[in-house]
Amino acid sequence: MTTIDETLRVPVTLTVNGVAHTRTVEPRRLLSDFLRHDLRLTGTHVGCEHGVCGACTVLVDGDPMRSCLMFAVSAQGHEITTTEGLGTQEDMGPVQQAFVECHGLQCGFCTPGFITTITAFIEENPDPTEAEAREAISGNLCRCTGYQNICKAVLRAAEIRRQGATEGGDVP
Repeated sequence: MTTIDETLRVPVTLTVNGVAHTRTVEPRRLLSDFLRHDLRLTGTHVGCEHGVCGACTVLVDGDPMRSCLMFAVSAQGHEITTTEGLGTQEDMGPVQQAFVECHGLQCGFCTPGFITTITAFIEENPDPTEAEAREAISGNLCRCTGYQNICKAVLRAAEIRRQGATEGGDVP
């Protein structure tokens, strides 16, 4: 019978929000736990722990990924962006600004996952239709809003992003 060494730890270096972080972790450490507990980036929320709800979505090389389904060691060599890397309260990114303007949140638990998902979506589709916006957010769950204002926020975020690009601004 094979036994597993529960004390095994491996070094991992991850670039998160543009900053390299090196830690020693258990090989089975989830990226969501690494972000929240090791780096203290608590904007990434853990809801279902099965990859269904989307609350833990982060960007891996610009693509939305469920951090509860990915090991931290698997993220080595990739650029990880969390909601904290997309703007601050003083300097909001287009999606964050749109969520505020369109009242796209109530309790806010699901919001970080929506923000990262929508950021990737409008990067690929800068002028979405309402149907495309609804499809883009269909993998994220919200128990409070009914999605109407979130959908409005997607369209508004795309508009803000286009305006920033037209004005020559640096758009995240």
